[in-house]
Amino acid sequence: MPKTRELTPFERGEIVGLSKGGHSVRNISEILGKPKSTVQDVITKYNEENCTDTAPRSGRPPALSEQDKRQLGRIVRRNRKQAVEEITEQFSQSLNISVCSKTVRRTLHSMGYYGRTGRKKPLVSEVNRKKRLFWCYARKSWQDEWNFIIFSDESRFELFRNDANQWVWRRVYEAYAKDCLIPTVQKSEGVMVWGCFCNFKVGPLILIEGRLNAEKYVELLERYLLPFLNEIGPNSHTFQDDNAPAHSARLTKSWKEKNLHQTLPWPAQSPDLNPIENLWDVLERKVRVRSPRPKNKSELLAVLEEEWNQLEPERSLKLVESMPRRIKAVIKNNGYPIPY
Repeated sequence: MPKTRELTPFERGEIVGLSKGGHSVRNISEILGKPKSTVQDVITKYNEENCTDTAPRSGRPPALSEQDKRQLGRIVRRNRKQAVEEITEQFSQSLNISVCSKTVRRTLHSMGYYGRTGRKKPLVSEVNRKKRLFWCYARKSWQDEWNFIIFSDESRFELFRNDANQWVWRRVYEAYAKDCLIPTVQKSEGVMVWGCFCNFKVGPLILIEGRLNAEKYVELLERYLLPFLNEIGPNSHTFQDDNAPAHSARLTKSWKEKNLHQTLPWPAQSPDLNPIENLWDVLERKVRVRSPRPKNKSELLAVLEEEWNQLEPERSLKLVESMPRRIKAVIKNNGYPIPY
């Protein structure tokens, strides 16, 4: 559709003249071929201000109409990772107009879209999104219950890391929108460790050599988790781990049933619900600011153990207290990843 234009004083005078001649808004619209809303606006302005002139404008009219902006927004949302030149080309072709990339960039900024680093989050399948949502609804009233959960997980720390960022077009509040995320993949270098914590204390940090299978995992829990449980109260806390193959194997499930007071079922693809991920992030940042940085796996493990044992109890408490907010955020985001 062509862009609308401002009526001339003569055209406004025609509308006012017909109105004074007793014609209805509908008749005037049919006679002059103008929208009824336009006819009504002109008549109203004349009755209130006794004037048919247009209001003076300041500056040059905008290059793109509101309809053009909506089309531009649709093009951006179809592919957030496009360069502004690609967006400009698609936009110009869709409306059969000529517009430069500077205009497109300026218009996107006025609409709230800016090029920002895409947040990296695991891609959540539709099935697991629904499971996450159901899991959160079942625990949305939990408060004190989180104080009796032992959160656990494994994490890999690398000696060398690619810090390159990928940019996406988004608004400020769209950081965790599904099409603005950068899916992450696991890397193979570095050391893997297992750890756990509760609301006031961190457990041991254990190096995992080689591939973690069910036998190794059961041995790890037997050797390190049980003493930690005995230290904080063996029958007072519920153990949490995710659905990794070693965690959900038949041997592991059997061991848990015999040795643990209670376990917490966990939704798949939900690291953002596990507060231990935040502790891993803290460790990562502490390692990266060390000078000199660790040069081999032995040095890296020593630094990790040192920093892990120096984590403040207040940090653990705050992370556990964040669980109701995480639950609420997942529900609000309809099961998709959240900013944790």
